Amino acid sequence: MAVPIMQAVRVGAYVVKQHVTRRKRYPLVLMLEPLFRCNLACAGCGKIDYPAQILNQRMTMQECLDADTEAGAPVIAVAGGEPLLHKEMPDIIRALIARKKYVYLCTNALLLEKKMDDYEPNPFFSWDVHLDGDPAMHDASVCQDGVYERAVAAIKKAKARGFRVSINCTLFDGADPKRVAAFFDEVMAMGVDGIMTAPGYAYERAPDQEHFLNRHKTKQLFRDIFRLGKGKKWRFTQSPLFLNFLAGNEQYHCTPWGKPLRNVFGWQRPCYLLGEGYAKSFEELMADTDWDAYGTGNYEKCADCMVHSGYESTAVMDAVRRPWHIAKVALFGPETEKPMAPEISLANQRPAEYVFTQHVDAKMEELAARKKPAAPPRVNKVAAAPAETADAAD
Repeated sequence: MAVPIMQAVRVGAYVVKQHVTRRKRYPLVLMLEPLFRCNLACAGCGKIDYPAQILNQRMTMQECLDADTEAGAPVIAVAGGEPLLHKEMPDIIRALIARKKYVYLCTNALLLEKKMDDYEPNPFFSWDVHLDGDPAMHDASVCQDGVYERAVAAIKKAKARGFRVSINCTLFDGADPKRVAAFFDEVMAMGVDGIMTAPGYAYERAPDQEHFLNRHKTKQLFRDIFRLGKGKKWRFTQSPLFLNFLAGNEQYHCTPWGKPLRNVFGWQRPCYLLGEGYAKSFEELMADTDWDAYGTGNYEKCADCMVHSGYESTAVMDAVRRPWHIAKVALFGPETEKPMAPEISLANQRPAEYVFTQHVDAKMEELAARKKPAAPPRVNKVAAAPAETADAAD
């Protein structure tokens, strides 16, 4: 089992509590993005297309802790950008662990060996290394040669030091199921604790727009991969029902509030992938977001999305409602031969709105206002009395 028993029990108890108290919307994982700056420029990434002034912004340690306090989720994924570029990151991670939060620190691993001594193995902590396939697949994905080798070296060093390590594998159109299956075999042989996988989301600002998967291709790709993995005991850090969804066996709707994002702009609406606006507080995010306006079937930008940030929480909540169903899928694996579940109709989805520039301009104005020097206080001078008046007073 990729997720430690104690973590599964604590998260499960948290979810059951929300159901018992009939809380309609609640966070499962806090997505914390303290910076956008990165030391790679991946072709499928939509997180780094900002002016330098915004890329240079950092959430403070206190802002990160306040975000945790507001959301109250049992799991925190620290992403970016590249989090290891943040000077306060070791202190942030220690403080979150002290609060008994399960923390996944996402990294491309280029700085991992250099920064590893700043962290300590802990049952509440795991490295989550970005690794999109074998050497050729991964280096093509991150647009730089040699990154796979450096990431694998860092993974092996982290495992030797006693850290938990998982990988985050994003797949794109053209992925070969046999190569992906062989790659999963390889990372299991490395001793990696678990695999997180999903199709890439079609970021509108990503440099490469040609290789994002549509939903049908996603389902067929994962069916082919899971068919090859039968009996191999691959360990995933995801719900078996989410994997079943990727293979086309669940007609799930998105649960964007399940993994809320706090970044340098604020609380992002509606989800980690889609920045359509920002709230000043978690409470405002939950109360004032028009959740029904988003998701596959509701909004054009969500049409092909099958990413864990939106659907993993749906799968976890379904597991609470149907424990027998998750037990069956966990035992036998995702179905790969029977007809797929019906697809969600896109007939009534609203057209995409393009608001990226609007939010960037607003942030740039805010930053400019911060730098503008304050005007000196105005002093009202009292004119001296004329000499004649002074003499008269004498």
